[in-house]
Amino acid sequence: MSARTLFVTGTDTGAGKTVVASTVLRQLAADGRRAVGFKPVASGCEMTPDGLRNDDAQALLAAGSVSCDYARLNPYAFAPAIAPHLAAEAAGTPVVIGTLDRAHAWLVQQGDWVIVEGAGGWAVPLNDDISFGGWVAQHNWPVLLVVGMRLGCINHAMLSVEAISRRARLVGWVASGLAERMDAYDANLACLKKMIAAPFWGEIPPGAAGKASLDLSALQQLQGEAGDDEGPP
Repeated sequence: MSARTLFVTGTDTGAGKTVVASTVLRQLAADGRRAVGFKPVASGCEMTPDGLRNDDAQALLAAGSVSCDYARLNPYAFAPAIAPHLAAEAAGTPVVIGTLDRAHAWLVQQGDWVIVEGAGGWAVPLNDDISFGGWVAQHNWPVLLVVGMRLGCINHAMLSVEAISRRARLVGWVASGLAERMDAYDANLACLKKMIAAPFWGEIPPGAAGKASLDLSALQQLQGEAGDDEGPP
């Protein structure tokens, strides 16, 4: 059986997607699952002796339990710290969906789970023709939303929930505490729990990256579902 895929998106850039995706990968690995991360497109990469490298992609690589070359996990790496489609345009290397699909097809053969981390939020473009959300919808991947707990998070979260639910299956959400705890954190969290119908997987408290754990029971249900999520219908 090929691996299942989970797409991790956020309410915005810096919402905590990498921390959440890495947490999911570590928990799956600890449970004996073969899990691998996938960062399809990354901007803000730094030049190294091995080429451009992205901190988020490196974190996913370290958190997973499947060995693979960096280029398999992050097929498009760009230096400018700007929106991925703009970084691709600046580099003269447009993002080709077929390349992303082939990278994913290889990863799904390597284990039990592929945890895909988007860039920015759900509606961020990949190229002139399609957004991250559009690409995910083509594959019918389940989606996990990371809510960055900062001022404005309720509006950002509900707009994201609405947009995701139009095109894909939202299987859960996570509250991501950022570097500084927001004012009225508990009240905002309680409000979000009431307003978001999807299961709450837990929270990553401020400063708890690498230490927190999430409720992955929804993944067990997904693992047992029949169907193929390797490619567009």
